[in-house]
Amino acid sequence: MGKKVLVFGDIGIDDIIALIYGYLNDDIDIVGVVTDYGNIPRENALKTVRYLKTIFKSAEAQQAKIIAGAENPMTAEVPEFVPEIHGEYGLGPIIPSNSNDQLPELENFYEISEIIEQYEDELIIVNIGRLTSLATLFLLYPNRMEKVKEIYIMGGAFWVPGNVTAVSEANFHGDPVAAQIVLTYADNVTIIPLNVTERAIATPEMVNYIDQVDSIKIVKPMIDYYYDFYKKRNPNVQGSPLHDVLTLMAVNREDMFTYRKLPVHVVQATRGTERGQSIADIRPFGSLEEETEKEIKRHRIAFDFEYPKFFRDFLSTMTGQQFT
Repeated sequence: MGKKVLVFGDIGIDDIIALIYGYLNDDIDIVGVVTDYGNIPRENALKTVRYLKTIFKSAEAQQAKIIAGAENPMTAEVPEFVPEIHGEYGLGPIIPSNSNDQLPELENFYEISEIIEQYEDELIIVNIGRLTSLATLFLLYPNRMEKVKEIYIMGGAFWVPGNVTAVSEANFHGDPVAAQIVLTYADNVTIIPLNVTERAIATPEMVNYIDQVDSIKIVKPMIDYYYDFYKKRNPNVQGSPLHDVLTLMAVNREDMFTYRKLPVHVVQATRGTERGQSIADIRPFGSLEEETEKEIKRHRIAFDFEYPKFFRDFLSTMTGQQFT
């Protein structure tokens, strides 16, 4: 049995590849998917995750709950979507067969609380999208959230360029209020930032190899679409960064990363380059504010990883073949 994982995603291409990786990995048991706004609207995200269930017939995929998450950020702004990066449904050029279906009533956010109770002390949350839904849980169920074993977050950029502004990463930038709430209240947090995810590259050669053994044939068109965007933005890019796959991978691959524990603050500005900037305090006394008797909360941040281990793990899982 794999580790029990509840995934929060804004359902873009890298989110979908992460879900596929999770469904194929025996060491990960995805017990639910919380679909948020972000890369695409929540309604499209719900349809896409339901569509995946028609592709993956495993018991795990069929039993994983689909939960409707946030439609808008805590900043009270209208979200902007990025179909040019992820496609209309987060599947690149693919339009799911259920795109015209009427969605059933799925206002079932409360079911997250039930999942936490069901898997008490063994549930791991992996947040690979905006942090709005996760922050809402800390506001609604603070005591229950103490029962979550670990939280892994894809977000932030520490002393490296951002991917939305010069200093800000998309998940923190999309809802900096939510990001700060989570980092204020959450314990046992591991942050997998752009520092490492930008280097978790799937090259065209890797994707072509996966396509040779991929019976469902959706991985290559998705990642090719993703790669085309990155290639236009930076002609020197060697492949597609799989931010969310690396974050899900971190649940089982402690050996792959180099971590530091530091206090973290997210800039709350509503506009400007600094909005959503993640700041880690590296001072020896580690305070982001005036000294108080209150213990300073530190979060574990990945600053380096071993690409060969990522390469072998990703290809082995996606192809069912052992790479050494």
